[in-house]
Amino acid sequence: MLQLTGKQKRFLRSKANTLSPIFSVGKNGLTQLWVNELVLAISKRELVKISLQQSADNSAKDVAEFIQSHSDITVAQTIGRTLVLFLPAQEDKYKRISVELAKI
Repeated sequence: MLQLTGKQKRFLRSKANTLSPIFSVGKNGLTQLWVNELVLAISKRELVKISLQQSADNSAKDVAEFIQSHSDITVAQTIGRTLVLFLPAQEDKYKRISVELAKI
C-alpha cells in the first residue's frame, strides 16, 4: 500500500471526480477472485471508482480494509458507498496519473 500525502490525495480526488464506478460490491460479498479482477482493471487505469450496492452486506470501511489487506491498492477516498482506488501502473504505457502524482 502506497502512503499518500494530503496534496496527493486531493489530486487523486480531483481526477476521480469525473469517473463513473466500474466495479460494484453486491450481496455475494468480497472474494480474492473479485480483488484479482479489480487489480487487473486498475493496472491499466491507475485510478478507479467502485460502488457498494444497497444489497451489500459489507460497509465501505470493511470493503476498503479488505482491498488494502489483499492487494497493493490504496484507497484514496471513501464517500458514502463509493470508494476511489489508486494503484500505480507497472507498464510505462499506462502511467499517466502516477507520473503527475510523483511531481506533487
